[in-house]
Amino acid sequence: MAMDPVEIAGELVRDRFPEARAAFLAGSVLTDRRTPTSDLDVVVLLTGAPAPCRESLVYRGWPVELFVQTEADWHVYAERETAARRSPLLAMCAEGVLLSDADGLGAVLQAEARQRLAAGPPPASAAELEDRRYGLTDALEDLRGCSDPLERVHLVAGLLLRASELALLAGGHWLGGGKWLSRRLAAADPELHGRLTAGAAAAISNPADGMDDFTGTVEEVLNLVGGPLWAGYSRNGRR
Repeated sequence: MAMDPVEIAGELVRDRFPEARAAFLAGSVLTDRRTPTSDLDVVVLLTGAPAPCRESLVYRGWPVELFVQTEADWHVYAERETAARRSPLLAMCAEGVLLSDADGLGAVLQAEARQRLAAGPPPASAAELEDRRYGLTDALEDLRGCSDPLERVHLVAGLLLRASELALLAGGHWLGGGKWLSRRLAAADPELHGRLTAGAAAAISNPADGMDDFTGTVEEVLNLVGGPLWAGYSRNGRR
């Protein structure tokens, strides 16, 4: 994989989609986070079929993820992402390299993606925050009562995810999945990200010494939205 990823991605778009209205290259491959397994995330805008579709392939030795859409599809996905407070498409178009732009659509969508991304996600409702408080509190108590080392690993992993998401929601930040959850929290609150993540690792590897620090940090996250919640929590089944 010696060739420049931008050149390879541009060649792929010209080979596979000569009629493309616009195309973007995005992902870790463009940053200092690039690893030997980084792939090319390529968004392609067409006027019609085969859009919308998604495809994984290998091109010239590079793993590639293709996201092929029409302009209308792009807006549907952007709205869906915004409602879910997750932003992979918006981030790819806002932060990626514009590979081609036949009619100006690429520049328009990139500007819109940047605006949407900067504006942030819609705020979490009071009910959602309460649900998440309850879920995190319940999982925290499960961990405190756990004596099985294998179950403890799963509980800590679940708490790390729940606490990270709740901290992001409390601050009005975008959510993310996998490595992007870590990156979102690190960008929003590096100090909390460091303590929460290091605490989770310590709680798994050395629970005798690391568990209290981890559970204490999880409680700090709960305090951002009113503290632990268990007794008194109630939901109508028709919600």
